[in-house]
Amino acid sequence: MNERYDTYLLYEYMKKISYTVRILVKLSEDVNPKLLHKAAQEAFGRFPYFAVKVRVGEGGNFVLDHNENPIPVLPEEDRRLVLGSAKAGGHLFAITYRGNKVWFNFSHSLCGAFGALFWVKSTLYQYLTKKYGEMAAPADIKLPGTVIMPEEMELPDAASLPDDEPVKRYEGESSMIGIGRFLKYLLNPFVKDNYYYEITTPADRFMEYAKSIDGSPNTVMASFLYKMIAGYFPPKADEILSGRIADDYRKDIGADRSYRDFTRILHIKYDRSMEHEPIEKLNMVARGGIILQMQPELSCERYRQVEDIHKGIDAQPDLKSKKKYATTHSLFRSDKRDIFSVSYVGQTDWGGMAEYITEVHTITDGDFMLEMNSLPDKFCLTFQLINKDRKPVDLFCKVFEEEGLPYTLSEMKKRYLPDIQLPK
Repeated sequence: MNERYDTYLLYEYMKKISYTVRILVKLSEDVNPKLLHKAAQEAFGRFPYFAVKVRVGEGGNFVLDHNENPIPVLPEEDRRLVLGSAKAGGHLFAITYRGNKVWFNFSHSLCGAFGALFWVKSTLYQYLTKKYGEMAAPADIKLPGTVIMPEEMELPDAASLPDDEPVKRYEGESSMIGIGRFLKYLLNPFVKDNYYYEITTPADRFMEYAKSIDGSPNTVMASFLYKMIAGYFPPKADEILSGRIADDYRKDIGADRSYRDFTRILHIKYDRSMEHEPIEKLNMVARGGIILQMQPELSCERYRQVEDIHKGIDAQPDLKSKKKYATTHSLFRSDKRDIFSVSYVGQTDWGGMAEYITEVHTITDGDFMLEMNSLPDKFCLTFQLINKDRKPVDLFCKVFEEEGLPYTLSEMKKRYLPDIQLPK
């Protein structure tokens, strides 16, 4: 296990962008705290690479040590939980609950949604079987006591990957539309909260619609978000209204079973002239851009870039220098800027647990940020904004109505993303 790989995003920590994630699971009945606490400990024992605490090593680098403290299972509060703190037992993972809701909180440095969902599913399976009895387990579940195979912790050698050039490179452009909103939030010390809405739509109706226009959940949502953006911002000639789609590239680099986060950004270049085009045509634009950017050669190139930055961080003499290097060389900050984002982890196997789960929502950082999760009967969308202006979500839902798709929309909610307490 290369623990150093799992620390690098910690160097980019900012007070308002902590690179943390929450996965909210709504159950059919209120949570039994005692059962959840017991289930959480059993499940977490299966993931020793998540049971860690952070310290600063002699070279000024972050180091992960094994953390013997129980994973915290706490009542949800209307404020940010601080991972790595004494309250969290030093852990970068924690569970909170209220009513029928369970939040799985974690640092993005150790994993993304792909890796975290194994922990989520194992915890829920332990809990739900204690409460309701035996049920069918998801095919990919990692149960307590099962062997941790080497590929589960796979970390490819960048130097061993092919370095062929892609057939063609996608020529995107950065867009500055909406950057004022984000900077106002990021730089204003008095603006602390950001918000989100929960949206659901029936899976059968949505997939029938997507297939009718030769689309996927990612490309359809990118097209819907473009329509929303075009309706929200006053028109100017020759504007680029680009979006991004998070792409998991682990298969291309031979790490398809690894818990680690291997994500890159695919850019969808729209412009103002497309504002009145039908969704079917906007979907074609998204598909074309994705096809060009999903070449395996680009995945290998991205991974080599990541490894080069990690080596650059390691070469710095102290923690302050490492932090500065990490932020000035961050691929996520230097990448082309887009106005909106879509992230979809793909179809998720919940096994018999699906009978007791009503919704699943991933909550992250970002403005005009859409996270998608799937249940057998519905898609669960998390529409995220940095202010209280609800016009964007109304415009987004208007596209559902225009396309004849049913949906439900929640009231506005605060995100309460966890913060992280790091050693100095």
